[in-house]
Amino acid sequence: MEELDIAQVFNAAEVLKDVARHPRLIGVTKINPDAQVYLKPENLQHTGAFKLRGAYYKISQLTPEEAQKGVIACSAGNHAQGVALSATANGIKSIICLPAGAPISKVEATKRLGAEVVMVPGVYDDAYAKALELQKEHGYTLIHPFDDPLVIAGQGTIGLEILEEMPDVEAVIVPVGGGGLISGVAFALKTLKPEVKVYGVQAEGAPSMADSLKNNERLHLDSVSTIADGIAVKEPGINTFEMCRKYVDEIVTVSDDEIAAAILKLIEEQKLVAEGAGAVSVAAAMFDKVPVKGKKVVCLVSGGNIDVTSLNRVITRGLVKSGRDATIAIDLSDKPGQLSKVCSIIGDHGANILSVQHERNSSHTQINGCTLRVEMETRNLQHIADIKKALRENGFDVKQ
Repeated sequence: MEELDIAQVFNAAEVLKDVARHPRLIGVTKINPDAQVYLKPENLQHTGAFKLRGAYYKISQLTPEEAQKGVIACSAGNHAQGVALSATANGIKSIICLPAGAPISKVEATKRLGAEVVMVPGVYDDAYAKALELQKEHGYTLIHPFDDPLVIAGQGTIGLEILEEMPDVEAVIVPVGGGGLISGVAFALKTLKPEVKVYGVQAEGAPSMADSLKNNERLHLDSVSTIADGIAVKEPGINTFEMCRKYVDEIVTVSDDEIAAAILKLIEEQKLVAEGAGAVSVAAAMFDKVPVKGKKVVCLVSGGNIDVTSLNRVITRGLVKSGRDATIAIDLSDKPGQLSKVCSIIGDHGANILSVQHERNSSHTQINGCTLRVEMETRNLQHIADIKKALRENGFDVKQ
């Protein structure tokens, strides 16, 4: 492990003072009513994510010879934009290897920022292998997205900003992919205020750092699958694994449904758009994945570059998870008046019916029966439970 000095983080802050935005903390009341929750909205950065910090600082420290040859990076999108902007701003050529599944919006944004884009089949790790191949062939300097001390130092400037604005912060919740962000933030926080708790959050479908820490060794996952593409990393870094082991209190996981609910919560209540990776910290606070009761807590919203074409699907999942959208199935006798009675009960309970599907030919129903599927707009999970209870009390067979 390459050692990091706190002076390097302060130096990064000086380099970045006129480059990166310093988004102020936003107090929120409905994320977790048992804690004082604040957001650090890095989704408001120039490139829509925190990655600009580490990329710019690393590139600013290149020798003239390294700068002349150019830089190469691999990314699911946000690091790509950070490297592209930073390299272009410094007059340096940049080549970015992106996994084929990267959102189109991130690919196009990377091109607009001046980088040459190479699309690679597979996920982040496959793009990384291609970047190493091109680096060896052309002598480029690799700007690693997370496992580089200078990149980590750049990300650590977020920790400095949190402490400067809120010296009495008690816990910070940070998204985790390869671990560069949480390594820098945790290092800065623990060095300057050892008593602050630092919690990491990964997606259930990509728990590489969480599993590695539990097993006390770096693990390589065979596959990853999550809507949080920005943290879909199969293996943590060498440096970041050691730093997480040393400075991070705990790493937890959240489901894709919980991530979607967090994205929806941020849109509706804070008018902030977060991508899946950026919302995992909020999901952890919302669903009590970390012990923050009674504490002053900062959730780091790491990015907001969600693909517009997938946003509708994410919002729909968030509505379902939070009980705002529900579909119930009812087995009933196929006779006049049944549908009207069902609709009346639902309407009397204040739900809005969005669609009704009437299935007569299902193999699971009786000859003289049918299955009714009703999609409703509801208030919350308790509202759904009340409607189901009322239907059952009126003799309807509501399926589980």
